[in-house]
Amino acid sequence: MRLVIVAVGQRVPDWAQTAWDDYAKRFSHEIKVELKAVKTETRGSKTVEALCTAERGRIEAALPKGCRIVVLDERGTGLTTMALAAKLQSWQLESDDVALVIGGPDGLDPAFKQAAHERIRLSDLTLPHAMVRVVLIEQLYRAWSINANHPYHRE
Repeated sequence: MRLVIVAVGQRVPDWAQTAWDDYAKRFSHEIKVELKAVKTETRGSKTVEALCTAERGRIEAALPKGCRIVVLDERGTGLTTMALAAKLQSWQLESDDVALVIGGPDGLDPAFKQAAHERIRLSDLTLPHAMVRVVLIEQLYRAWSINANHPYHRE
């Protein structure tokens, strides 16, 4: 199974890339984690709708064919770590690739969010995009470790 994180924005601070790389290499061979960073649309005098539409095209081009699309959305379903572990386990049983989509500064195209298979909320807090990547991969690793009875997660 592949977990593909599609994130709008190509530049992140070194600390975020280091953290991402550290967690990405920890997964076992049964889950392959990939990051596909897509270009943020340049603002200029464009409307938010035009920006999101342009980014949507780039996001859709980065998605694996036939994948389950899960968008991170501030109005999405809140999950506990244990609930995320259960979701990850069900995704693995379905054997589909899963794409988790992180929008850009202006969010995601509303129609794209509506068409997604799932919308989840990572936090009630507003987080910087680089931090979202790190928190997301850490929580995915934690969810995997729970399912694998790995000692990383201790209650």
